[in-house]
Amino acid sequence: MAAPTATSDLMALLAGHRALGHAPASEHAWLIAHGDRRHFAVGDVVTAKGTHASELAIIFTGRLVIRMDRGAGSHKIYEWRAGDIGGIMPYSRGASPPSDAVAEEPIDSLAIPRSHFPEMIRECPVVTATCVHALLDRAREFRASDLRDDKLLSLGRLASGLAHELNNPASAVVRSAKLLNESIDASEVAAKKLNQAQLPADALAAVDDVRARCVAAAAGATPAETAEHLSPLARADREDAITTWLSKHGADLDCAEPLAETGVTFEALDALAAKMRGEALNAALCWIAAGCRIRALAAEIEMASSRIHEIVGAVKGFSYMDHAPTAEPVDVSRGIADTLTMLAAKIRAKSVHLAVDIPTDLPRAHGVGAELNQVWMNLIDNALDAVGDGGSVRVTAGRALDRVVVRVIDDGPGIPAEIRERIFDPFFTTKGVGQGTGLGLDIVRRLVQRHEGDVSVESVPGRTEFTVRVPAA
Repeated sequence: MAAPTATSDLMALLAGHRALGHAPASEHAWLIAHGDRRHFAVGDVVTAKGTHASELAIIFTGRLVIRMDRGAGSHKIYEWRAGDIGGIMPYSRGASPPSDAVAEEPIDSLAIPRSHFPEMIRECPVVTATCVHALLDRAREFRASDLRDDKLLSLGRLASGLAHELNNPASAVVRSAKLLNESIDASEVAAKKLNQAQLPADALAAVDDVRARCVAAAAGATPAETAEHLSPLARADREDAITTWLSKHGADLDCAEPLAETGVTFEALDALAAKMRGEALNAALCWIAAGCRIRALAAEIEMASSRIHEIVGAVKGFSYMDHAPTAEPVDVSRGIADTLTMLAAKIRAKSVHLAVDIPTDLPRAHGVGAELNQVWMNLIDNALDAVGDGGSVRVTAGRALDRVVVRVIDDGPGIPAEIRERIFDPFFTTKGVGQGTGLGLDIVRRLVQRHEGDVSVESVPGRTEFTVRVPAA
């Protein structure tokens, strides 16, 4: 028992304590009689990661903090200050902290060993009720922090993938637009020279014949002569042959590449050369080549712009940015497709063989679209991490009674039996430092439970299958 002076000091500290000050003096006296005074200096580890707290901590002064690196640098996930209660609480399961709980300011506290909890519950009902409320608040704050961090990490993964996905088509648009301006200038110069040549009708007809082949190729026609079906080596040979023809006829060799991409034949070129020669022939070929290139560049810009539009549409669909976060009928097939678009860069980087098997008549699920998409994102992303380069991931969906069932299957090494029961625990991860936070599957479990569904896993070496069941709309 504490000395009389120390007891008087502790009674005053407890009476002024923010959380427990309202408790009767008799309960304060019980805490003093059964507690031990604890002091921690700055930097002291109060509870180490992986160990279970064994005492209720009543903090009078100081600051206790849990910090953790969840992939974006260390940051605070929880703290206790003067007037708070921490450590193990009555009725709690006594889970270990996700990281060391460290004193960041000198701490003066009173510790109540767990062995006294049964008696404390009988003798100190007000203190016990306060501890239970603090436990619920702590669990709620941890859960909110987990969800917030997982969303930020998901956003980081999406931003990285989207930057990669958007970079290619955006670069293609910029490059093609620049070349388009140059080709338009070249076309205008060639058109002026062609007009000055004052060609007869049969010569103009030959020019139109060669130009028509260019237009047909740009429009997607596939005659036997088109270069679109040729291998890169065959294309290079064709370009060399056209270069030789142009050199033989004294024409501009820069016309070779755009002409080689069209279905123009050497017979057509010979017919054109039979109708004109010299500067007139060169002007005609330059005008035709510039027109071919303009159409090809316009097609590239259209294709790249369509890809950007597709990616932006996938982002909008994935995030449900124009929907309120309320339960509604959700198109699971569309959600999975948008998720795969977000992960396309990662799929390509690992050369993963992806198979998707979703029936066209799959019923809609009842839930919050953005949250269900977060489930698909975490499960598929984990599957991609599990497989090696060139591995396989399969996503299927179907209906079972009144449930929509989604399965994510990978051919990775599997989950060892001894840790299989822990994979849904918060902060548990088998990935290396900085590679995993241990939040993904915990978030999946929470979101699925929020939708009155369930998630399960079966795993053997070479096959791991996560199954999610959520109510059909």
